[in-house]
Amino acid sequence: MKLPNNPLQNKSYDLALLIVKLSKKLMAEKKEYVLSKQILRSGTSVGANIVEANGAISKADFSAKMSIAYKECLETKYWLHLLKDSDDLDLVDFNILFEKADEIGRILFSILKTTRINKQS
Repeated sequence: MKLPNNPLQNKSYDLALLIVKLSKKLMAEKKEYVLSKQILRSGTSVGANIVEANGAISKADFSAKMSIAYKECLETKYWLHLLKDSDDLDLVDFNILFEKADEIGRILFSILKTTRINKQS
């Protein structure tokens, strides 16, 4: 589901794929079902909300969906930290996933800042 003119959607899709693979690995190898489901929900929700934002019917709707995507991104980073600190996720995988989530979060924050500034004008 790559879109040539939508790098944020592509980045969030790539993150979601990695999160799906991580969740499967955690369940199969670590028999870890609670945290794996939590990160699966939040990590795949980021991209889903970005897709919804791109189909928004108003600026307010767009901003609301991007805000949800940002919050889901923050939650994903929380679960990544928890998985790493509980020794269910090694440092190499943590660093790869966290950097991707953090980059998406920075982009989303910038978009939210811009949409809120434009809303006030």
